[in-house]
Amino acid sequence: MRRLSLRTRLLLGVGILAALGLVAADVATYTSLRSFLVQQVDAGLNAGHPGFEPGGGGPPPEGIDWVGFGAQGGGVRGQCLVSNCSPPQLPATVSLRLLPNGHGEREPSAYFTVSSLNHRTSYRVRASMDPGNPGRVLFVAESLAGVDSTLHRLFLIELFVTLIVLAALAGFALWIIHLGLKPLRAIEATAVAITAGDLAQRVEHADGRTEVGRVGGALNTMLDRIEASDKRLRRFVADASHELRTPLAAVRAYAELFGRGAAARPEDLERSMTGITRESERMSLLVDDLLLLARLDEGRPLEQEPVDLAAVVSEAVDAARAVEPERPIDARLAPATVTGDAGRLRQVVDNLFANVRAHTPAGTPVSVELRAENGEARIAVADHGPGLADEDAGRIFERFYRVDTSRARASGGVGLGLSIVAAVVAAHGGSVAAEPTPGGGATFVITLPLA
Repeated sequence: MRRLSLRTRLLLGVGILAALGLVAADVATYTSLRSFLVQQVDAGLNAGHPGFEPGGGGPPPEGIDWVGFGAQGGGVRGQCLVSNCSPPQLPATVSLRLLPNGHGEREPSAYFTVSSLNHRTSYRVRASMDPGNPGRVLFVAESLAGVDSTLHRLFLIELFVTLIVLAALAGFALWIIHLGLKPLRAIEATAVAITAGDLAQRVEHADGRTEVGRVGGALNTMLDRIEASDKRLRRFVADASHELRTPLAAVRAYAELFGRGAAARPEDLERSMTGITRESERMSLLVDDLLLLARLDEGRPLEQEPVDLAAVVSEAVDAARAVEPERPIDARLAPATVTGDAGRLRQVVDNLFANVRAHTPAGTPVSVELRAENGEARIAVADHGPGLADEDAGRIFERFYRVDTSRARASGGVGLGLSIVAAVVAAHGGSVAAEPTPGGGATFVITLPLA
């Protein structure tokens, strides 16, 4: 059954249920009509038997085909009242049911159906005890040929109608299933096109009021995310390749300078070696950043230890003051302990200070605030530089994104600092946002859950 298609299974299910319902209705109709017709025959037998009783008088009534007399447990003498009549096969004894009056009295007659001696027809027989002679039994019988003919005709009609209804229902169900599965075929065609590499395909007319429509809508949403992820991946690879191309070209140039005789000239040799070392360090930093982002994307766990966040931020502030002694840094740090990786959290704060140095003029004041509230630690690094445009604030944490490309390259940045900040903070279960600083500038706010 599992190997069958959905259309075939639905059609089989509908057909089987419809067939069971029609057969049940046919059996009920057939049984009811047979019971009614037999009751009519019994009524005729009951109305006609007095004509054969002693003293009944009058001609034999119509509808009676055979009449006989016999003793209980003895033989039966009878005669056919119509031509071509084969006598019925009567039982040796007849039992009359007790009446429910509790006096031991029995019903005056019994009815039963038997076959004829030639087995070509059947009879409905009424057996009654002679009130004047308890040992004498009167049998009157009527052929059920008419009843059997009527029931046979009813059977053929029911069979014919059932087959027609099943055929019509199968055709209608096939049409309904065809219409119902049409969106699934569209989804299938879309999936095939996507498998071939066309990520721009979408399921059209995905009606959210139906199950198939909701599946199509979910597929469209998934495709949008896959396409966006694919675009980000392509952009990421292109940007990474572009960033690596510059230091690699510089290393090649210094190597060619060495090959053209720089080894024999001390000043050129020192220049070549210094340049190769500088560019190699630059590539190493870029590769380390990319590896860190890849590990965070894979969900690799970081160290989970209690971290004194005030000490981490204080160390980063001291390092920033050492790098730029002329830049005033105001730090207000409250005690806060989080669970995580102290080294990565220190990298987060260092990257924020590096971002300030890259995008604000020298000597621009910076303020750092750490406080704990509502079960969270909040780090805010605010500068008073040129600030961020609205479109930049929404993309500042994207990888390789630069607000000012030329200035970022001059400072040696490749646009990964803030993306590392966002990835590390997210790995610690926190969040980061960029906000405007009152009076001008940009404020980066990091929120982490307290230990």
